[in-house]
Amino acid sequence: MTTLNHYRTGSGEPLVLVHGVGSRWEVWEPIIGTLAESFDVIAVDLPGFGGSEPLADTTVTTLADALAAFLAAEGLEQPHLAGNSMGGGIVLDLAARGLARSATAFSPIGYWDTSGRIWCQQALGRAKQLLTAARPAVPTVLGNTVGRSATLGLVFGKPWQLDTRMSMETVEGLLGAAGFDPALASFTNFRLPEPGALADVPVTIAWGNRDILLTYATQARRARALLPGARHVTLHGSGHTPFSDDPAGCARLLLDQLG
Repeated sequence: MTTLNHYRTGSGEPLVLVHGVGSRWEVWEPIIGTLAESFDVIAVDLPGFGGSEPLADTTVTTLADALAAFLAAEGLEQPHLAGNSMGGGIVLDLAARGLARSATAFSPIGYWDTSGRIWCQQALGRAKQLLTAARPAVPTVLGNTVGRSATLGLVFGKPWQLDTRMSMETVEGLLGAAGFDPALASFTNFRLPEPGALADVPVTIAWGNRDILLTYATQARRARALLPGARHVTLHGSGHTPFSDDPAGCARLLLDQLG
């Protein structure tokens, strides 16, 4: 598959934005406007998420392969890549293949131990089950700050700051993602590239210190140990998906690549 639903805006060096499991390109909306002033921004829906058709066999690796094919089809030779969570693991994979000018990973998968990986899979799986069962009540729950905090605190550091529209689209994006279950299951066999494969690529690893899904205290430390040559940044006050928690800080990390 080389055709992916995507949103493109701005001008400059190309920057491809890759969402996490159960998400869609719109998760980047809080920072796209700022980035578009300096980059040709391409925010994609991976296969089986948002508006992109699913693959017959969905794993993190096949999603990475589909994104690589999309880059080739669009003539995007070594763009800047940025990804969140599963998307972070994917951009590191593509960077190791020589397909990135730079790679920025926000709370990427793969720096877990076994218990951390199981916690991530179970927490997200249970969240989907609960939201599916409570779907008729979701608009009411997300209509107030307390409900948004309780429902979305697993992935956002400041869920009370989200408006009702973005909150509903986040939940609907998860519940409508055909690729969610197989992609989440494939985390079990996912392995990050060897650190040496990233030696020639500028890499930034960013982690919100409120990340409770891929826990900041343990996994950011492991990333620092395994990738000592990368730039490691803590986003204070941010959660697992930090773009609405700290739009200015997240955009600044990516604009730094132009330096």
